[in-house]
Amino acid sequence: MLKAYSMLAKTFGKGSIIVEFSFLQPDRPAAFKDKFVTKVNECLTSYSDGARGEVGVLGLPLSKTSISLSQSSEAPNSIRACLSAFTTFSGKKDTDYKNIKVLDFGDVQVHPTDMEESIERIRISVREMLTRNACNRYILLGGDHGISYPSIRAFGEHYGKIGVIQWDAHHDVRNLEDGGRTNGTPFRSLMEGGHLKGDNLIQIGIRDFANAKVYHEYTKEKGVTIYTIDDIECTGIEPIIKKELDRLSNFVDIIYLSVDMDVVDQAFAPGCPAIGPGGITSRELLSSISAAASHQKVKAMDLVEIDPSKDFRDMTSRLAAAAMLRFMYTV
Repeated sequence: MLKAYSMLAKTFGKGSIIVEFSFLQPDRPAAFKDKFVTKVNECLTSYSDGARGEVGVLGLPLSKTSISLSQSSEAPNSIRACLSAFTTFSGKKDTDYKNIKVLDFGDVQVHPTDMEESIERIRISVREMLTRNACNRYILLGGDHGISYPSIRAFGEHYGKIGVIQWDAHHDVRNLEDGGRTNGTPFRSLMEGGHLKGDNLIQIGIRDFANAKVYHEYTKEKGVTIYTIDDIECTGIEPIIKKELDRLSNFVDIIYLSVDMDVVDQAFAPGCPAIGPGGITSRELLSSISAAASHQKVKAMDLVEIDPSKDFRDMTSRLAAAAMLRFMYTV
């Protein structure tokens, strides 16, 4: 027998009617809600003047600097959406992080055609966010790896001498003559602009047959510390991270983590424009970010090179969202 439901109506004053629906909630999605469960996306609050939080999130939706076809400009929203797949409770730490406030600063409005203008808009926007002094740490959601040049530059301008740990299959120090500033040039741009010393750049996960000899030699000349996939196989990724954090902290004011998702094997991150076999595992990525984020001098992390149009069941965006959790929930 069917159970009958009715739409309730209440009349107030001069005939005005407020309708109470049985199952419709016009201001909310029709999603199941367990009263004991808090999802991470529920903890994001849009920034307003005077607001304070533990972590700030900023979207940098630039993909026009990519040397390969990419829709990585769609990644910030894709990653945010995937936060709904995770709860705020860590069984490992027996801690619920639902009270950690995360401020969302929205996305930078990039220029539709002018790449240099877009790069400058990103630098200005990151700098303006930092001057608000609203958060202790920050997550930047790319975009392609070209966003790291203006973002890291802005952090250096605000905080002082900066050190960078870069997860990447590639050196990203291509020449600037063949295409200007692209997603293959951020670290050359930073070093040649005097914004980052080569001695203070650590590259982790560089893959074989993924770079040119001239760029390998360039990084060596600049004093960049390089750990290949073979080094990770021999030593383990967490000891490498801890060693370099200890070393960097003696020479820099803050440390910035730059995570190019193509460092991860294509089996775990199929949504990268430059996927490849032989990368690190998803567990290695997450454990190494946890190890790095716990250091007091680590102030920021960017996540780049996810193209949602190339992804499968949001696997890559979900991994990036999981990486955000490892950065946000460190205690």
